[in-house]
Formats: sequence, C-alpha cells, structure tokens
Amino acid sequence: MNNKIQRLLQGDGENYIFPFLWLHGEEEEVLREYMAAIHSAGIGAVCVESRPHPDFCGPQWWHDLDIILDEARQRGMKVWILDDSHFPTGYANGALEQAPAECCRQYLYYSSVEVSGPVKSAQLNVARHAKFTKNPFESSMFSMRAKKEKRKFDDDTLLSVCAVRVDQGFDTATLVDLTELVKDGELVWDVPQGKWTIYVNYLTRNAGSRDGYINMLKKNSAAKLIEAVYEPHYARYKEEFGVTIAGFFSDEPELGNGKMNDNKPIGADQDLPWSDELEEQLHARLGEGWRAKLPLLWEKGNDPHLTAEVRYIYMDSVTRLVEANFSRQVGDWCEARNVEYIGHLIEDNNMHARPGASLGHYFRGLSGQHMSGIDDIGGQVMPGGEIYPQRTVIGERDGEFFHYLLGKLGSSFAAIDPVKKGRTMCEIFGAYGWGEGVRMMKYLVDHFLVRGVNRYVPHAFSAKPYPDPDCPPHFYANGHDPQFRHFGALMRYLNRMCALISGGTRVTPAAILYHAEAEWAGKYMLTQKPAHVLLDRQIDFDIIPADVFTERDRFHTRLGNALQIHNQAYKAVIIPYAEYITADTAKALVELQQAGCLVLFIDDLPSGILDGEQELLRGLSDCKTITLDTLAAELQNLGAAELAVTPAFPMLRYLHYREQGELYLFTNENMAETFRGTVTVPSAGAAYGYDVWNNTLFEVLAEPGEGGTALQLEVPPYQSVVVVFDAAGDAGISPPPAYEEELVLTDGWRMSLASAIEYPHFHDEQAISGFTSVGLQYPEFSGFIRYETELEVPAWSRAALVIEDAFEGVEVFINDQSAGIQVAPPFRFDIGRLLHPGTNKVRIEVATTLEREQHFSPHNQGSIFAAFIKAPFFQPTGITGEVKMTGQY
Repeated sequence: MNNKIQRLLQGDGENYIFPFLWLHGEEEEVLREYMAAIHSAGIGAVCVESRPHPDFCGPQWWHDLDIILDEARQRGMKVWILDDSHFPTGYANGALEQAPAECCRQYLYYSSVEVSGPVKSAQLNVARHAKFTKNPFESSMFSMRAKKEKRKFDDDTLLSVCAVRVDQGFDTATLVDLTELVKDGELVWDVPQGKWTIYVNYLTRNAGSRDGYINMLKKNSAAKLIEAVYEPHYARYKEEFGVTIAGFFSDEPELGNGKMNDNKPIGADQDLPWSDELEEQLHARLGEGWRAKLPLLWEKGNDPHLTAEVRYIYMDSVTRLVEANFSRQVGDWCEARNVEYIGHLIEDNNMHARPGASLGHYFRGLSGQHMSGIDDIGGQVMPGGEIYPQRTVIGERDGEFFHYLLGKLGSSFAAIDPVKKGRTMCEIFGAYGWGEGVRMMKYLVDHFLVRGVNRYVPHAFSAKPYPDPDCPPHFYANGHDPQFRHFGALMRYLNRMCALISGGTRVTPAAILYHAEAEWAGKYMLTQKPAHVLLDRQIDFDIIPADVFTERDRFHTRLGNALQIHNQAYKAVIIPYAEYITADTAKALVELQQAGCLVLFIDDLPSGILDGEQELLRGLSDCKTITLDTLAAELQNLGAAELAVTPAFPMLRYLHYREQGELYLFTNENMAETFRGTVTVPSAGAAYGYDVWNNTLFEVLAEPGEGGTALQLEVPPYQSVVVVFDAAGDAGISPPPAYEEELVLTDGWRMSLASAIEYPHFHDEQAISGFTSVGLQYPEFSGFIRYETELEVPAWSRAALVIEDAFEGVEVFINDQSAGIQVAPPFRFDIGRLLHPGTNKVRIEVATTLEREQHFSPHNQGSIFAAFIKAPFFQPTGITGEVKMTGQY
C-alpha cells in the first residue's frame, strides 16, 4: 500500500501550513497563548509578521521573537519571518529614509512640447521641464501612510531631449536626439518643416508611489534589505537557522513606479523604473541612438516593430535586473545560511506581467525563491466568481484571471523550476471580511489544491485584542472565534491533502506560453483565455515562460516529440495570440514541431521576431493555427487530453499526481449541481477512494477498459474526491452504504445559544418546530447554536445523520460523544458506532461566523477597514435544511 497514505491513516503526517502571526508588541502570555492556539489547530509552523511592531529589529522585537522561538522549540514547530517592518517588502525597516540618494528608487519620465516648423533658433527651457511635479490632488486609501514616508529629492536629472515629426502620426524615421544642443538648461533648435513633438526625458526620485523603498534594479540598494533585516536576525539567531527558523517571506515587493496600486502596462503614460545598470543595458542593446528611442516607451510609432523592440528590450532588461539584483541576491543569501526564501508578488488582474505594483514578470520576480508563491485575498476567488462580481472591497476584479490562471501560475513555476522542488505557497483567506467562515475556506483550499498548490499561509492570527479591524477574518481572535475548532479540522484536512500532492509530479499534458513578452511588445492574448477553455474541458496544463527556451540548462529543457521541462512532459504547446515572440521561442517551437510535438497557435502566427532574424517566422509556417473555440476539440482529437468525462460537466476540476503510484483529485466547483457520471482515466489496476476529511478509505466503482479505467463518481458542490490506483493491503475499505430506512427528524427539538466566550454554557433555550435561519430571530447573534433531541432508533448495523444545509461549522454528538466536524454540505456523519439500543441523545452544534456580531458592533463604525465587515447579504445562521437519519440493518 502507498506508505504515505498508510502513515496518514495512522495520524502521522508532515506540516504544510505556516499562518501569519501578527505581532504588535503584545505581552508574553498573549504570545504564548497564540502559539498554543496555532499548534492546537494541527499547524506545525508559523510566519511572524510585524503589523507593525513598534520596535522591529530592536530590543522589544528580539524579546518577542525569543518567546515565539521558545514556544516553537517546545512544540516542534518551525518559524518563518516576514522580512520587513511593514507591507510591502522593500521598506528595509526604514533604511532608505536617510540613505544616500543613489541608493533610492529612480524613475524615468518625460515632458513634451508641441511645435510647428520651420522656426529658426527656437528656444525651450529644458531645465524647467526636466523636473517632476506631483499632482497635489492625487490620493489613495493608503495616502496617509505614504505621506509619512515621503522624502524630497533635489537630484532630478536631464537624460535626453529628442524630437519626432507627428504630422501623420508618430514618424519613427524622423526621431532625432537633440541632447547635445542643450546648453545651460536651454535647447536652441532650428525646427524643420512640419509638426513636431519635443520630448524632455529626465530621471527623478520624486515620482513613483513610495520613495522610502529599495530600488529593485540596483544591487547595492536591494542589499539594504538584507543589511537592515536579514543580517540582524542571522547575527542573533545563527544557531537556529535551518533548525527552528525555516526562512524569510517577502510580501508583494514592487517596482513602485506610477501611482499606488495602478495597473498599467508598458506603453501607458506613467513614470518608469530606472537605474544606472539599466541605462548601460539599454545603450548596449539599442545602440548609439538609444536615447532618441525612449519616447516609444509611451508612444506607439508608425514602425510597430521598432516600438515592440524598444518596449521589449526595456522590460526584458528591467525584469532581468529584478531577478539578479533583488530576487536571486536574497535567495542566494538565504541558501548560503541554510534557510529558504519564499513569498509572492502582486499577481492581481494581470499585474504580474507589468511594472508598478508588481515586478514585471511573474517567473523572474520569484526566480530566487525556493517555493513558487501566490496569494488570494479580498474576494478574488469565490464560489461562482469565474466572471462576476467585477468589483470587491479590494477594487477591480478579473474573475477569469483569479479562477483560471492564478493557481496554475503558481503550481506551474513549482513544477518546472528545479529549485522549487514542486512546492507552491498560497497566502490565503485574508481580507474576505468577518463573513468568511470555514465553509468558504473549504471551497478556497479545494480550489487551489486541485490546481496543484501544496503549501499554505493562512492570513491571519492577530495577537491584538479582539476585534482587530485590520483585514479580517482573524482565527482564534482571543477565544472569540466560534469556528476555531472547525478551522482546526480544516487545517488537518489541508495538511493531509498537501501530503498527497507533494514529493511527486503533476501529470499535465499541455503547456501554455506565458504572455508577458507578447504584452510588452504588441497585440496579445491573455494566458487565462486558453486556460479557461482547457480547465472547463478537463485538460490540464502548465504555464511556461519563454525563459525555458533561453535557459535550457537551468530548466532542464529537452525538445522532442514532447516538450520536457524538468520533470514535466507536455504533448502539446499552446501559444496564445502574440504579435511578436522571441527568437529563442521561435527556434524551439520549430524544433518541437519538426520532432512531432503538437504546436498550436491561437488565432494567428506571430508577425515579428523581437530579438533576431525575421526569417525565423518562415519556419513556423508549418505549425497549426486554431481558435479558442476549437482548441479543446483539437487537443482531444490529437490525443493530448487525458480524461473523458460523461456527461460533460465544465466545473469539474481534476489533478493527476504521480509519486508511488497514480492519484486523481476531483473537485466540483459548480455550487448548484452534483456531478454524477463517468470519468475515464488512463490508469489501470486496483483502485480505492480516500476520504481525506474523515481520513478513511472507501470502495470506488472502477471498470477497466481499453487504455484506462472508467470511474463512476459522485462529487457534490464544496466537495472533493480522491481516487488512488494502488492495492489497499490490510487497510479497511468501506463498501458503499446500502441504507434501507430513513427517519426525517422534524419534531422534539430544543434550541439554545452561546457565544464563543460563553461556550459551553448555553442560554435562551426554547422549543422549535422546524429549522429556519436563526438570524431572522437573532439578527445580531454570532456564536454557537445548539439543537437537542432524543429518539428511539432501530438496531441498525450502519447509520448516518445527514443535515441538508447549515451555516456553518457543524459538530454532531450522539449520547454525548462527538461524531466529528463537517464544514460544508452535504453534512454527513457516520454515527452507527455511537448509537445503542433504546433512547439516544442527539445534539447538533452549529458555529457561525463573527459577521453579524461585527456588523452591529460600535467598534467598527467609521473604521478605515469598515468595508471588510460589509456584505451584500447576510448569510443565514444555524440549520436551514432537512435533518434525517438513515440506517442499514
């Protein structure tokens, strides 16, 4: 039998969860209480975060961290450290606020003037134009924080002055560098015939969204983060590195150009990141006339290929500098000291391939990290949210990106980068509001598990007195959280699930080319467009960057009748429409196509090569061009799809994992309909089901056939099914129940209430005649709702209690013995072993979220985070469906 499952059945498993624990300078007993609470939830690690701590990297911080480490050692836990005094990573604990200007962020921007010629000796005060002036009316929800960090720099510098004729649009053939004509801050130029635009390109440290932060493009600036945060921790805890201290976590590092939280691609009107090293690279790659080409970073010239080349070279250079000077510098420092470096950048709404609030390229931004990383916060992934809603409390929302790409982006990098060892971390649950409970959390972890995510950072435990209004919900909440036991059950389930999909290889028949370079250069299709099609047709895939073709040794890339990258093998390579691709990509695709690998271009072939000979395009002419509508059928017809699903069910998701044997994970993301049907998989041999929540095995209806096995599956909403192709050995496998009798329990119930702090002392006991939302009678109540009755049952050999629906966490007691916890429908409890002849006591306890209590709390009125306690509708509370007992003689 699979020894990993054997160990899990015996309660012996590893830890894959390390939640944030926010520190603000609390008392010792509070810190120890929280470490005990986290450990009691089945969690074996923690990631401490200053949120903010009043003395980060000072005596009080070391005092508090000593306590955390002492608790961790006693409990056999690991500790991760979030690497800055406050969000986002890059503040370097204030090290840049008084650092020399050359260490601080720098940006390229421009001012433009229109002029009509001919004009002799036209004069322009360039010095006045080469200074950045911030719009005094700009603001954001974080403007108060940003003002505290502001520093005025006086080193705005002219970079170049150039002009272009614009009578018939931006005529790139007329671009001319006028910089040498500038004397003492003034340009004197004989303007030729026609309409011209003069661009004054200058460097400034006064633009961007945050100026007290490291310059990700500059090695000595990025090193300030190591000097200010990493080195002090190493100096104090050197002996704990790689023992109790597991590593460091970077949270949403950014390039920081433009306005805060803007989502603008290259080509938009915004200041852009800069450094002296970037200047050297642009000079080398664009040639002597590089300064005159800078306006093409904002303007689209009449030579689209030149525009594409300039923008590609700029972004390629920027993201390579981020990779080398920030991500790998930090990762190398950690690796040399026997700890790991993890975290994530902002992926939201396609920011992952853009400057500004992110790092310009998902794969390069995380290149130095030892796990791939993503985050899901604030309603980004939600039941039924594949397209709508289009706004949440966080802002604009691209549901297609969050549901069809986010999780796969993370697990893809983990699969193809040998450094990451198949590990993907997801920061999860934060800022959904107090209405988010274990029901939603179960949906979220299943969503990411089936996409291959196998490490989790729940957001967050806050040691502040309850209620902390900062981006709730908060687990435990000083004992006020009614669902904390249920949260613990969810975490134990999550650890078991992560164990199943760690240490082996995901089987993914298709690869989709990452769209970053295509977006930088010209017209393009977002990667999530083909991802959407494939997921809805049960064709699994990875997202691959063009770097796998440029850095073949690093990624262990091999080209043949399949594309092999590290441990992955892809039967098909899919290129979303890209007006331009790189030379290395074109060469690799030609080689793959000639070797018999299926290469599919969506909508059209590219029309240009970004960094090589255009002749390379001719070699692509034999590759097949298809549409999004025909993509899935093409893959199925050509044998590049693994599964056959009958009847068609677009919201059924699957993961095929290979380690000691073959394992399949199925999840139903249709919140209104149960999947009942046949799934034919390419594996053969004995098979059983693993009920991961209840940690038991069950019989699966599996019919062998030509080329595989037909599985008869039933997957309700909110639920997952794991099928393992393996011999079960001596482990007991439960046959499917054949219930012969059903009792609907409608009469004789008594109901009572208790808050989490009052539990188990209930009050307001009353008889009820049916099950309806308790929120209608007690609209402000959050806590436990207890239902009790007594009944006679027949002498059944097997029995189950089934609750049609409830909100949210449910625990059932039969004769005062727990039958377990369930957090999502259908709430089914195996109770046969707890029943006895005669009268039996039945008790059902339903734990609510803190949504209602917090909505009506005066503490939250006027809070900056008040949006997190609002919801379009309140969820019901208590049991809202039928309760029945089924039995088998």
